[in-house]
Amino acid sequence: MPEAQSLVEAVDRLADRFRAMPQSRLLAAVPGHASRAAAALALARQLAASALAVEGLTPRQFPDAGAFAAGDQLAVAGHDLAAALAARPAAATVPLPSGAEASAVLAEALAAVAATAELCG
Repeated sequence: MPEAQSLVEAVDRLADRFRAMPQSRLLAAVPGHASRAAAALALARQLAASALAVEGLTPRQFPDAGAFAAGDQLAVAGHDLAAALAARPAAATVPLPSGAEASAVLAEALAAVAATAELCG
């Protein structure tokens, strides 16, 4: 699925924003989250869970490595999901409870990245 590259690009842009944030901004609360770093971690956990599901693997806890690792964790999770999706045709169903197509999983991930970028802007 060549479109998975769009997820890598979106995640990299957002991860770079988190890496460049000053501590005061990174730790400031945003609606629905105790901090911007917490919002990034929630997104990273969502992307990681999707990657594991696409690969047919058992879900496991994505660790909290601290506020200053939020950008890196986001990048890793996003790249993992993109790699998992790239290995599948866009119309292939993925082993999720919904039986969604890979293209739908990609669209959902891109929307989540955009929503977090807007929230933490």
